[in-house]
Amino acid sequence: MMKEVMIVVGAGQISMAIARRMGAGKKIILGDKNIENAKNIQKTMVDAGFDVEVIEMDLSSRQDILKMIETAKSYGKIKMLVNGAGVSPSQAPIEAILKVDLYGTAVLLEEVGKVIEEGGVGVTISSQSGFRMKQLTALEDEQLACTPTEELLDLEILQPENIKDTLHAYQLAKRCNEKRVMAESVKWGQRGARINAIAPGIIVTPLAIDEFNGPRGDFYKNMFAKCPAGRPGTANEVANVAELLMSDKGAFITGSTFLMDGGATSSYYYGPLKPEGGK
Repeated sequence: MMKEVMIVVGAGQISMAIARRMGAGKKIILGDKNIENAKNIQKTMVDAGFDVEVIEMDLSSRQDILKMIETAKSYGKIKMLVNGAGVSPSQAPIEAILKVDLYGTAVLLEEVGKVIEEGGVGVTISSQSGFRMKQLTALEDEQLACTPTEELLDLEILQPENIKDTLHAYQLAKRCNEKRVMAESVKWGQRGARINAIAPGIIVTPLAIDEFNGPRGDFYKNMFAKCPAGRPGTANEVANVAELLMSDKGAFITGSTFLMDGGATSSYYYGPLKPEGGK
């Protein structure tokens, strides 16, 4: 029996929370580079009554993205996309961050945008990090938004000699996500579909716990301690925002990035998290 299909990239806690919130009655195609991790998420969701198939895929590979889309199409009409895949500044070198978080996300939005059904919706998980970087020029923003995907990594702004460290690469990738969502929303709109991004702050997941216990742990703990909310967020709270964006209540919302970080960015610019000597 053909079903409406939800594509989920990245078998993490945030992806699962959104899939559980929005995926009832749908065929869920779950892709992750770590197939064992994907199978663990699959079991949890199948035991809760969801219909989930897993596929091994690497977000940085257009071929893997296309293979996943073809698998999804074999089950029915693609109506939803959830992209929660990515690597953090502590996990990977500059080149890998750009290839996965920046290029891979751009390709995914492009390719799913070619096949998304009318009334379809998508969310990609970005990060607060993209908001804590100096403003780019209008030309640089347009380049990040509109450059053909196979030429993105050739942009001058993305050359290794112009990137200070892995955090800077991550910030650039997330800024690109924001701009790419804006540009892709125009194309998705031509198919009667919508695409948005969510930029969470610190969300408690196994990855975040690793970060808390890693070399940048004190930085992250200080960030949520000094943000207005005074705590990190949860995957279910991200799913709350996704539910708005992916439901009929969000029918007038597309091309947007929703910052939900407990006020950490506000504190960074105008509060106790402001760097010494200004921004």
